[in-house]
Parts: sequence; structure tokens; C-alpha cells
Amino acid sequence: MPDLILELFSEEIPARMQRRAADDLKKLVTDGLVDAGLAYDGARAFATPRRLALAVSGLPAKSPDISEERKGPRVGAPDKAVEGFLRAAGLASLDEATLVSDEKKGDYYVAVTRKPGRPAPEIIAEAVADAIRRFPWPKSMRWGGNALRWVRPLHGILCTFGPETEEPEVVDIEVESLRSGNTTWGHRFLSPGAITVKRFDDYAAKLEKAHVVIDADRRRDIILHDAKDLALAQGLDLVEDRALLDETAGLVEWPVVLMGRFDEAFLEVPEEVIVTSIKTHQKCFALKDPNTGRLASRFLLVSNMVAKDHGAAIVAGNERVVRARLADAKFFWETDLKTPLDEAGKRLDGVIFHEKLGSQGERVDRLERLAGEIAGPIGAEPALARRAARLAKADLVSEMVGEFPELQGLMGRYYAAAQGEDAAVAAAIEDHYRPQGPSDAVPAAPVSIAVSLADKLDMLAGFWAIDEKPTGSKDPFALRRATIGAIRIVLENELRLPLRALALFALRQNLLAVLREKGEDVIARLPVLDRARRDGFLRNLSEYLERAETAVLDQVGEAWEMPWESGPLDDLLAFFADRLKVQLREEGARHDLVDAVFALPRQDDLLMIVRRIEALGRFLDTDDGANLLAGYRRAANILKAEEKKDGEGAFAGEVDPGLLVEDEEIALAEALDAAEIDAAAAIGREDFAAAMAALARLRAPVDAFFDSVLVNAEAAHTRLNRLRLLSRIRAATLTVADFDRISGP
Repeated sequence: MPDLILELFSEEIPARMQRRAADDLKKLVTDGLVDAGLAYDGARAFATPRRLALAVSGLPAKSPDISEERKGPRVGAPDKAVEGFLRAAGLASLDEATLVSDEKKGDYYVAVTRKPGRPAPEIIAEAVADAIRRFPWPKSMRWGGNALRWVRPLHGILCTFGPETEEPEVVDIEVESLRSGNTTWGHRFLSPGAITVKRFDDYAAKLEKAHVVIDADRRRDIILHDAKDLALAQGLDLVEDRALLDETAGLVEWPVVLMGRFDEAFLEVPEEVIVTSIKTHQKCFALKDPNTGRLASRFLLVSNMVAKDHGAAIVAGNERVVRARLADAKFFWETDLKTPLDEAGKRLDGVIFHEKLGSQGERVDRLERLAGEIAGPIGAEPALARRAARLAKADLVSEMVGEFPELQGLMGRYYAAAQGEDAAVAAAIEDHYRPQGPSDAVPAAPVSIAVSLADKLDMLAGFWAIDEKPTGSKDPFALRRATIGAIRIVLENELRLPLRALALFALRQNLLAVLREKGEDVIARLPVLDRARRDGFLRNLSEYLERAETAVLDQVGEAWEMPWESGPLDDLLAFFADRLKVQLREEGARHDLVDAVFALPRQDDLLMIVRRIEALGRFLDTDDGANLLAGYRRAANILKAEEKKDGEGAFAGEVDPGLLVEDEEIALAEALDAAEIDAAAAIGREDFAAAMAALARLRAPVDAFFDSVLVNAEAAHTRLNRLRLLSRIRAATLTVADFDRISGP
């Protein structure tokens, strides 16, 4: 079957766009072919800095013929109906229609329209032209008098189609001033001449001879292999960087790896600075000495040239630029070391964190207090946690982070260590941003944990306070990531954390920030305060803001205290619960067990929630678990039926022992007394399996009760007492989970 080769030749395509662009070209063209009736066996897309290419195999020479039927009117239908049918079907008379007989519908006319298939080149031309005109570049441009938009000026379209046994034809495509052909060009400098190609194998082979490797993955493999070999030859190890490897593969069509040097004096600068500097500015790879584990004063660069001098001039040019960049980095490092972090932190007052939440300096004040609150419950030294929080953002105003924002936190750690701060404080400054993704490790040291949690809780509380919460499609402040990060820190470090109290503390602090920025206008619109409390708050607002900071915070807290069930606090904790549910389900936890535990009131101890879910899952897989669930359902089903008559909660009162006359109901009451005591004791020591086992012992007395006792007795007081007995069963199980939400037999 015929094959298609397409190439779009242009000026340099940014490396970051190439892989996505190749995928987009493949999808747009193949979708267009399939929609027009051309199926294919396979398709491969390629990208280099100057071209996008697509090879499609197994295309038919033409699309299949299509036969369409249009149902018409019944025999004997009115003339107007017949005329409308003939006009719509394109028939001159009913003689051209087919008569169909149906036992139920009678005789009626059908117009059969046959559309012959179209030649594949015609369909290909339309699909390619359409793909070019609506290509989804993130950024595009026009050039000359062209109406066409492309990422860079588009210079040529190569498109041929045909079987291997025949001479392929050029598919005639015209887009603006461009006309397709069977010509492309090789490497800009090494093989600048035109190349005529026939099909994909011919195309790939000729480009290879013209110093163009069209497969990005192969270019990447060449770079990695040659870089390791060159490093090994000098007794060094390559500092591998997947992102840089992908980028350099997108910058060259014919990769040539070369080695350069820089002055050893620059090694006084932190290694991460050197690696970041040469990567960011020159796309170069760092090298390490395997004997010392430290950086070597050499680097690798990837050239797009095979030079007559074996790259000496290219290396010299890169060395000059690297030397200048590292000199800048050394200057930034030495300048920053002269400024104590405390002094640098004062400049954060002039850096806006958010227009509604004040400056970075004000945020640091909040972090310091919140980190101190978190330190106690997790066993961190409060003074160290507050100190680390005070210094955590100071490096944001440093020269180095101004040049390399990705080094924030890391540079703060270096500066803190250099000025003699406690090691735990220095580590916390770097770690407090973690985790920044699912593969990033969480902080493990207590002081680091305190500051990291403070950073995330303050951010969440702040944006909840100003109602800038994530939506289904938007999360501009990465609040979901912050929430998942906080959850991972708690669970992976097995922390017992009073999340509700800490979230409320953070919310109160951020309300104070809102007050300082917007004052009475904001308070007047706060939905979490009822009218009386809001009016009182407004009357005393000026006084509050004039008091010392801690007094202001106390007054804000008193005015903004709210029940668990309402307001931003409840909403923020619900957001935590949703994120935890998603994470647990992704890890394989049963969704019904997650819902059953989360249905219990006041669930803010994340670690205990997880342990309760795990224990519930293990328990329900046992015979005792099945017994407990079966006994609960027998009681719950009767209660639900009777509550429809008497109203929800009608049987929540105390059981009257004097009305228990049957042996089975007396035995059930006694079993409940014992089970409730044992279950409460087990929950008190957080042994959820033992609590459930205690409740499971109710199965036998419950079965005996239902077998021998008539719940809906004629005497109303007896019926009520027996239903209250069943209500105790439901209440007892609610100490473990909401069994109504558990699915299964």
C-alpha cells in the first residue's frame, strides 16, 4: 500500500515546543485522513530545530465508495411531500427512487445516493493544508505579507505519496505563497544544498548524509553516549540532567559533544550555582571528579557543527561566556555573604506577597508565629522553628536568587550556615519548599517539618480568607499541590497533628492581614460573622489595630470564632479531606471505606484517619467483620423503615431497663453495655481493630433478638424501647465508621 512522507521546513523551532509540535502534526493530519475515509497502518512524527516530519504507512490509493440511503414518503403521499423528497435527494422523478415494501409501514420510497471514493492525494492535500492553517503553536508569528501564522517563518512543504514499487507523486499542496514539492535541505552549514527525496527511507537516509538526525530520541542518545565517553576519557563523571539532555537534543540537528574548562577559583561558589549557571546560560553539562565527589573545573557543551579545528574555536567561545557567567555568580555569592539574613529579611517589607494579604515581610511574621505553634505537637524546638521561619524567605531578595530564582531556599541554607545559624535552621530554610512534586522527598527533620507545614498552611489559609480558592479548571497559586504536600508530610512522618486548631490559627492571622490591607470594608462583607458580632467588630476595629500584635491576633480570633460546620475553616478542612480521599484512592484504598470514616464528625487527625481506614479494611475481610456488618444492617434497615413513619431521630432516647422483658432483649442490652465499654476503651488507646472486634460480638445477641423478639410490639412504649435498643447498635458502630456508606454483601 502507498506511503506518505510530509515535511514542514522552517526557521528554528524552540526546543521546548518540538516534541509537542510533532505530536500535534501527527494527530491533525491523521485525524483529517481518517475523517475523509482513509485508514492507515501506522504513523511516526519527528522534529528537529528546522523541521517537522510525518511518515504515514499503509494508506489506500483512494477512499472507499459510499452508498447513502434517504428514506422518502409512503406510496400515495401528498404531492408536496414527494416534491420535497425528490428535491432533497437530487432526483428528477420517483422512477429514480427505489420502492421498499414493509409489512408494518407499508410501501415507501428510498433514494440511494452513491458517492465514489476520492483519490488519496486529493484528501492528503486538504488534510495537510488544514493542519498547517490551524496548527496550535503556543506562540506564532506572521512574516512578510503572509496571512499564515507559524512559530517561525515556514519556508517549504515536502509531500510525496506512493507505493514502494513505483515512483511516488508529489502531493500538490498550496498554503498562502508556499507550494509543495519533493525537495528539502540538509544541515544549515554542513550540507546547505537542496535534497530531492522519494519516500521516508530515502528521506531519512539522505538527511543523515546531509548531517541531520531527524529522530529526537536518537539525538538525545548520541549526546548522552558521547558525553559519558568524553567524561570517562578524562577520568570524570557526567552530572546527568534529563531536562537539559532533552533541550540540547532540540537545539541541534547534528550533535557534537565537546569539553571546556573554567578557572578552579570558581569552585569556591556552591556547586549548585555553578551547575545552574552553565546550564541556564550556556546549556552545558557539569562534570564531577569521582575520587572526591566534587565538581570538576570542566564542562561539556553540545555543538551543531563539525569544525575543521575539531571545535577549538567553539570551545574557546563557550569558555569565555562561562567564565563571565561564573564571575557574575561569584560576585553575587560574595555580595550576598556580606549581608546578614536578618538584615536582608527587612527588605521583604517592600516585596508584595499578594495585594490583599500584604507583603512578604508580613507573611514572614505569620510564618514565624505559626511555625512556633506547629513545633510543639511535632516535637520540634519552638525557638528554632520560629528562627527558621523568620529567615526562610530572606534569600528572595539576594542577588543570587534574583539571577536564579530556582535556587531559592538552597541559597538561604548556604547563607544561614555561613553566618553560623543552627544546622537545623539552615536545613529548614532549604527544606520548607518541599515537596514540590510527587517525586520530591518530604522534610523529615522536626524543624524543617514545622516551617514547611507553616508555609503551606499559611498560603492555604490566606487564599481561603480572601476567597481565592481553586476551581475545577484553575489553580493559579498551586494550592492543590500545597495541600497534597502538607498531607504527605503528615503521613510520611507519621505525625499526630491538630489540623483544625492550626488551620484556625492560620486563618485568624490571615484575616488580620486582610484587615490591615482593606479594613472596615472587608469586615463589613465577611459572611462568617453574624450581624451583631460584625457590628461589634467594626466598632472596635480601630482599637484592635492599634494594640500590640499578639493582642490584635487574640481579638481577631475571638471575633472570628466559628462552629466547625460553617465558614472558611470548614471549607478548608473539607478541601484537605478531598485531597486525602483522592490520594488514598490512588493508593488502592476502597472508596466506600474512605467515605465511611470521613463521614464521622471532627476528622482532622490525618494520620488517625488513614490508620482507621486501614484497620477497617483489614477487619471487614475477616469473619468478625462480616458479622459486624451483617448485624448492623439488620438493625439499621428496621430503624430506617420505622423512622420513615416516626421521623428521623425518633428513637435516640435512653433504653428503659424496666421495659425489657424478653430474655433475648435483655441479653442484647447487656451485650451492648459490654461492647460499648470495650469499644470506647479500645478507641481511647487508638486500637481500632479491637474496637471493631468488641462490636462484632453483638452479632449473636442481635440475631437472637430478631429471631425471638417482635420489634413493632402492639404496646407503643415497648415498641419505642426496642427501637431505642436498635438505635444503640447504630450509635455504637458510629464510633468506628459510618457503616451505611460501606458497600458489599
